[in-house]
Amino acid sequence: MGVAGCAVGPDFVAPSAPSVAGYTAATDPHETAVADGQSQRFVATGDTPGQWWQLFGSTQLDDVVAQAVVGNPTLQSAEASLRQSQASLRAGQGVFLPQLNGSADVSRQQYSPAKNGETLPPSIFNLFTLSASVSYALDVFGGERRTVEGLRAAVDVQRDTLNATYITLTANVANTLVAAAAYRAEIDVTSDMIATMREQVRVAEIQYQTGTGPYTAILDLRGQLSATEADMPTIRQRLDQANDLLASLTGHVPAEWSAPQTKLAELNLPTDIPVSLPSELVARRPDILAAEAQLHIASANLGVATAAMLPSISLSGSYGAQSTSANNLFKSSGTVWDIGAGLSAPLFEGGTLWFQRKAAVAAYEQSQAQYRQTVLSAFAQVADSLRALQHDAEAINAQTQRLGAVRESGHLVEVNYAAGMASYTQVLLADIQGQQAELAYLETKAQRLQDTIALFVALGGNWEKAATVGEGVSRAAGKLANGRY
Repeated sequence: MGVAGCAVGPDFVAPSAPSVAGYTAATDPHETAVADGQSQRFVATGDTPGQWWQLFGSTQLDDVVAQAVVGNPTLQSAEASLRQSQASLRAGQGVFLPQLNGSADVSRQQYSPAKNGETLPPSIFNLFTLSASVSYALDVFGGERRTVEGLRAAVDVQRDTLNATYITLTANVANTLVAAAAYRAEIDVTSDMIATMREQVRVAEIQYQTGTGPYTAILDLRGQLSATEADMPTIRQRLDQANDLLASLTGHVPAEWSAPQTKLAELNLPTDIPVSLPSELVARRPDILAAEAQLHIASANLGVATAAMLPSISLSGSYGAQSTSANNLFKSSGTVWDIGAGLSAPLFEGGTLWFQRKAAVAAYEQSQAQYRQTVLSAFAQVADSLRALQHDAEAINAQTQRLGAVRESGHLVEVNYAAGMASYTQVLLADIQGQQAELAYLETKAQRLQDTIALFVALGGNWEKAATVGEGVSRAAGKLANGRY
């Protein structure tokens, strides 16, 4: 390392964690309302599982996540960016070692004595030169140390960006697979509803032909049927888009990859969810850690800008030999050398260095504000997710009660129909009401699953404790999981 001296500029200190004890204005909930016979319990100071998606109990989800971690180009790009920053750091650290260069030259020259006022004829000769030079910058004010400090922080930024990319990728896979499963369930229920509506139209046509029903009833039912049939292509399109997105996330083109036919009923709702303390969240979430590393870079750059305004000292020396004959190159008569020290200091730069430092100060203040905003946004996301799960439980309770009431009503209509006290039209209407209630219930159930995923992501995902998610996982997954970067 260079000669020890003061390193100008601020010495970076990580920002303190917020002193709050919870994420919401009220006491954070420990358990949501029971819904569908399931409740979600929030375990305070818990440790988020590395492979949190396995809590959904779907081997198909596990398999798709494993494929995505291996083949996703965005994750591979983030991994390459990390390797690039590591190489840049190693390159920057070379400034602390002496710079040694060697050279060898052979030339044929013609010397003109007239240059020195002589009248002798010109002479032609060969010149052999062999030399080595060494230079060393004394980092008296720490400008180079601050530069390398910034490069080291840049590695942290890329590492945390890779972690965030991984968490985002796994969450996108889980969210998309849940959505696809919900669309399949909607297609099944909507298909049944269309079949029921067609039966309604058929019955209305018979009633009209027999003079027991108006023609307007046929028109009204046909309109409802057409509207429901028009919904089906939209649902199918959304399912296709979800499957195509899964293919893209796993690094495949849709034509060469088939999405798993996961059913919504096969996805279990995680019941015990560890919720880390706010003080732990700032040390876990990759986006907060990346913002902290960016602040570190800005702090180091401020030191670099300050050092640029101060003198710099360098040492240099060279040693070599010159001769007109290669045989005499190593004789003492041809030895040449020099050694010296240099001092340079900015005297007048037109305000350039001064304002570059002011710009670095402003950049540091900007990074401070961005870090605070990142923390605030992270806390808001956790609070939103906690509240969302509470509201989801309330909503699914309401939808469950609605579905139960509609099914009971439909059962009574069928009993009355069997006893001759209700018409077939009433039975069909009850069926449609039940199917509509089921659609609303499915949407709420899928939302509860996706909000659970959102909470895992908001809590940081805990990449550090993620184990290998399948054979052939990318080098990024294996190294980061084992802390080898």
